[in-house]
Amino acid sequence: MKINKICCIGAGYVGGPTMAVIAQKCPDLTVTVVDLNQERINAWNDENTDNIPIFEPGLSEVVAETRGKNLFFSSDVEKAIEEAQVIFISVNTPTKTYGKGKGMAADLKYIELCARQIAKVAKDNKIVVEKSTLPVRTAEAIKSILDNTGNGVQFQILSNPEFLAEGTAVSDLLNPDRILIGGDQTPEGLKAINTLVDIYANWVPRDKILTTNVWSSELSKLTANAFLAQRISSINALSELCEKTGADVNEVARAIGMDSRIGPKFLKASVGFGGSCFKKDILNLVYIAKSYGLQQTADYWEQVIIMNDHQKKRFAEGIVKTLYNTVAGKKITFLGWAFKKDTNDTRESAAIYAADDLISEQAAVCVFDPKVSNKKILADLDELQTRTPDKNAQSISSFENPYEACKDAHAIAILTEWDEFTEYDWQKIYESMQKPAFVFDGRNILDKTKLQKIGFVYQGIGS
Repeated sequence: MKINKICCIGAGYVGGPTMAVIAQKCPDLTVTVVDLNQERINAWNDENTDNIPIFEPGLSEVVAETRGKNLFFSSDVEKAIEEAQVIFISVNTPTKTYGKGKGMAADLKYIELCARQIAKVAKDNKIVVEKSTLPVRTAEAIKSILDNTGNGVQFQILSNPEFLAEGTAVSDLLNPDRILIGGDQTPEGLKAINTLVDIYANWVPRDKILTTNVWSSELSKLTANAFLAQRISSINALSELCEKTGADVNEVARAIGMDSRIGPKFLKASVGFGGSCFKKDILNLVYIAKSYGLQQTADYWEQVIIMNDHQKKRFAEGIVKTLYNTVAGKKITFLGWAFKKDTNDTRESAAIYAADDLISEQAAVCVFDPKVSNKKILADLDELQTRTPDKNAQSISSFENPYEACKDAHAIAILTEWDEFTEYDWQKIYESMQKPAFVFDGRNILDKTKLQKIGFVYQGIGS
């Protein structure tokens, strides 16, 4: 099968950047990204590429280089499916909020809709690539739909999970640790695998492109995220012990991280992990384990989530306790709302839950984040349904200037590790605040000694 056109269904955090880099590295391929959300497509097609809907360092430059040449964004899903030889599925797979598996299992309704649309439209053989993070054996369901509802054409289903970290997605795509491709171990399946290998081999060394059966590939993605989240919950569990014993979690992390068997990555104590993947994928793993009757395995992985939720809650409780057991009417300034630096993604951000808890204690929460809008902040809080949207709007506000956000505040809480926070004039901030002036460093990024010399009451995580 000669490949000259590929498409991706889903113009989100995975589909957009992945297809942009493929277009840049494969100039002979026509790459079309489709989405039913016309507003999102319009944003991707904005003349000013700085206004594209996803902020990732380097992404706007890649889009500017390729868009209109061999990279296109469209809402005409059927045309893109019909013309492409390779179709990536990169739609949302949220945790189910209803029925069996509620709160744990992945909701695959969007995946099924994609499969049915591909089956309806396709008139010639296609390679369909799972790019979304999916439960093990989802490919089997997709293949069943395609084979039984299609037009008699042949489909090969591949699993090609993404291993991108938001904030470094472009560099992760350009220089990946590995590319994983799973498919049927039949002659036709192996041929499809090699077709996708050849696309990535335009810029990725072949020894970094791993091929497996489809089930191993699907499970590897869930496992990778579970292991990373486990390390964060582990060090956060120890941070609470450090606070009780007088140990410093940063020193502990440095000491154990120098052990080559452990390594230093993902040992940064914090207010907790967020993002679209970790919690969702672990809950999915828990559900799969339970569905096979593996209760002890399920309990083991569920504890990672329990620990992370506890860390977020105790951060907010620590603010209340330190501020003399009441924050009613007090201005608490959040620096950061995104779940991590260098992204505008707020999904599962610790800031959302900390703000919700403090608002329930009648605090006045103010927010500054360099990439997150007031509209998004309110939408995140409204989604929790703790109180009415009007009440949320009265209880939280955002600023475009960090110094204005901090003025007259009783306390500042660092919720995102934006580099610029370390560069602020903290003397100026201190002078503008209520006294005593508190800093709760939920990301352990500020210089504790420097702030204490200025006069701040400083509290980090695990020290």
